[in-house]
Amino acid sequence: MAGLYYNVRYPYNIVYATSPLQPTTGNLKVNRVTTLKRSTQENAHISCRVNGEPVQVSVAPCKTLLEMLREDLRLTGTKHGCELGECGACAVLVDGDPILSCLSLALDAEGCAIDTIEGMAQDGQLHPLQAAFADLGGAQCGYCTPAILLTAKALLDRQPNPGRDRIREALSGNLCRCTGYQQIFEAVEEAILRLRRTEQGTDLKSVPVGARHNP
Repeated sequence: MAGLYYNVRYPYNIVYATSPLQPTTGNLKVNRVTTLKRSTQENAHISCRVNGEPVQVSVAPCKTLLEMLREDLRLTGTKHGCELGECGACAVLVDGDPILSCLSLALDAEGCAIDTIEGMAQDGQLHPLQAAFADLGGAQCGYCTPAILLTAKALLDRQPNPGRDRIREALSGNLCRCTGYQQIFEAVEEAILRLRRTEQGTDLKSVPVGARHNP
């Protein structure tokens, strides 16, 4: 049986795969591809941090990070999509980088810090990205929204003041069938303003909904 390829990582954009057996990147970076043949190997025990909490999980060697998060840890905010690396709905952050969890082995999460949408709000308060998406209609059916929010967060954590072109590039691997993307880009720009005002000590309630960031 042909080997199954997983663990295709990307900096901000999502890496595409034309089939489960042939990951491709276009102009994007693939850090590594792990090949594993299905077998009857015993479960492996891994330790990692998920949303800031230490976690120990026993998983089958062929299990993906997506399956571990949803089935073992019950973190169902991470979505099953195409499971080919083409839609981006499964994206989570691993050590701060967005990765496709459907193409990543759970075993490769050993010692890593994983962030899912369940950990994005802090102390009962929505992250500015979440609030902006809610206010500006950046989420409609919502299926793609967790991955888009996490990918946008990774971008803003590294580049706090990106322009529209950079935002569009960063989210180019996240497919959305509902919004037409305009509301998504505007919501990210709104979140940039809110984060800036927070850093300056301005109450978020004073930020006008619909304010825009001009790159």
